[in-house]
Amino acid sequence: MTKTVKKNLSNSRLTASRKRRLEELTRLPDEQIDTSDIPELDETFWQNAVRNPFYRPLKQQLTLRLDADIIAWLRRQGSGYQTRANAFLREAMLEDLNPKKAKTNDPLRSNNLRRGASGPSRKVG
Repeated sequence: MTKTVKKNLSNSRLTASRKRRLEELTRLPDEQIDTSDIPELDETFWQNAVRNPFYRPLKQQLTLRLDADIIAWLRRQGSGYQTRANAFLREAMLEDLNPKKAKTNDPLRSNNLRRGASGPSRKVG
């Protein structure tokens, strides 16, 4: 039988010598830090990077008024309509934050609609 011992840094206190060493390192200019054992991350690294699959963004409860037909459409697809609505909004947000990946020929993704401009105006009266 083996015994597993878990230890993390939050359980151990910093000794005076460790505190001194950390203070020395924080005062050290970036140019003097030896990074020869750390590879530079170029654009190809970030192009292949993926979001952490265990990442769970913080949720915030709010009241949002949506058109009835949109809610009906989301609910017709089964349970999880709020999750689907969140996914649609997240996709729109990410496209807005990274416009070079956005589809430029999609009329629903035009700058006016993405920036929150109102749709076609109707004459009332």
